[in-house]
Amino acid sequence: MFNQNQLTQSHLPILERNYPDIAGTVMAFDFGEKRIGVATGETMLKTAHALTTIETEVTETRFAEIAKLITEWRPSLLIVGLPTHMDGSAHALTQLSKKFAQRLEGRFNLPVMMVDERLSSAEAAQQLTGAGVNARLQKTMIDAVAAQVILQSYFDNLPT
Repeated sequence: MFNQNQLTQSHLPILERNYPDIAGTVMAFDFGEKRIGVATGETMLKTAHALTTIETEVTETRFAEIAKLITEWRPSLLIVGLPTHMDGSAHALTQLSKKFAQRLEGRFNLPVMMVDERLSSAEAAQQLTGAGVNARLQKTMIDAVAAQVILQSYFDNLPT
């Protein structure tokens, strides 16, 4: 279901893709080896909302949960956070996140972009603390809120 603009980008490396003309629901992922945070938002409103956290390390179970979310929310674009060191250099999770993004594209035939996620977990923790959420409860919410931060960053950088 790619349109022509999307098809012209499918050959590009995942880090070079950009889909500024896509409208509708966007779903974002904060990928981790133990958990995946998920957030959604609408391009018209440009506001992200934490949705859920997928808490399993089993790949097939993860993708089954993602498939349910995609069926329910029907996103037109998927965003995956790109983890790097503060200086922008890659670390172990960088390559795993790229692989996850490529798998999303292959399984769900949706355009996928990667967005810098430096400090997203720290910002998520700060937001939760500011909202009065105790540290114990934060652990269950931090990944979904980090996905929200990643998605909001994408929206904030869209052309107006």
